[in-house]
Amino acid sequence: MSKRYLVSQLFDGQQMFKNVVLTVENGRVASIDKERNRWDEKLVGILAPGFVDLQVNGGGGVLINDAVDADQVLTVLNAHGQFGTTAMLPTVITDDLASMTRAADAVARARQSSPFGILGIHFEGPHLAPAKGGVHNAEHMRPIGEAEWQLYARDDLGVKMITLAPDVVSEAEIRTLVSLGVIVFLGHSNASADEVDAALAAGAVGFTHLFNAMSPLASRAPGMVGSALLDEYSMAGIILDGHHMDYRAARLALKCKGQDNLMLVTDAMPPVGSDQQSFELVGRQVTRHQCRLEGPDGQLAGSVLDMNQAVLNAIDGLGVAPGQALRMASANPARALGMEEALGHLKPGALANMVLLGTGMKVTRTWVAGEPLWQEEV
Repeated sequence: MSKRYLVSQLFDGQQMFKNVVLTVENGRVASIDKERNRWDEKLVGILAPGFVDLQVNGGGGVLINDAVDADQVLTVLNAHGQFGTTAMLPTVITDDLASMTRAADAVARARQSSPFGILGIHFEGPHLAPAKGGVHNAEHMRPIGEAEWQLYARDDLGVKMITLAPDVVSEAEIRTLVSLGVIVFLGHSNASADEVDAALAAGAVGFTHLFNAMSPLASRAPGMVGSALLDEYSMAGIILDGHHMDYRAARLALKCKGQDNLMLVTDAMPPVGSDQQSFELVGRQVTRHQCRLEGPDGQLAGSVLDMNQAVLNAIDGLGVAPGQALRMASANPARALGMEEALGHLKPGALANMVLLGTGMKVTRTWVAGEPLWQEEV
């Protein structure tokens, strides 16, 4: 199956082209040509690599922790598709084993119909430090047991990512997780800088929502924040919703981590893409207050951020060029997953996961592997 698009502007992940023809064959980019004699459809706007979100707790009224079937997981993908996300890791936060397993089963089934949209699964917990648990339910925080090891060893989940606290999980356990093909990120932790550095040496490769729910930087105790900013190889996700971090902290992170190691994530909850105003999160009520989600004690409980808004916030709040903001939403997270050959760019051989940006860089259309995911009504 082949389709040729005449594109007024195309951002291939590195540079911008004008008035070119992009050909999609069998779900991948086949060519980009300046010859414009033959084309099937004209796209007006900026065609760019689809956004990749590594931390999606829910959307469209669905919480991944509560998902029991593939349709619910795909509902989350569809909800975020209208905001430019074409590939994601559905995220299961700290919960009991039965809920984790049920959600994993739902993700595995969803991948059967959309393996390039539902890339895998992100377990954010339950191996976290209660002192930095945030809205996560401390009753379910625990060490890794035999049942969890069996879950993490599954080969039907696609990309497997875990956020853990290195003051709870040992270096040996991190090495074992890595041997099982799990991508290890650090977060929700009160670890010392020495413990963080040891976890990185053991195979951890990134940090979940930098600055949030982690030991802070101090003069004689650099903490997880200090180690994260100092390490030149690890990746870090940031939630640019105006609530999770001050933009000055985000600019500091960008200066320290560099333009290739910082990525946008949403930490999105069920209200994204729906009119939902409240929901239950592992036994706790969460309420929406305009653009902020709060748990029963007023603590932040995920976000209602979408990737399109995150890109716009990066441009406005970080002062980065549009191309850099787009890379932070696509190429950088793709590289964190080891999928940089397939995602985060529109060059021959890449998956045709694409987003079309119209006036004001607002999303007007998205595709997954060349197939339409969402289109703005006109």
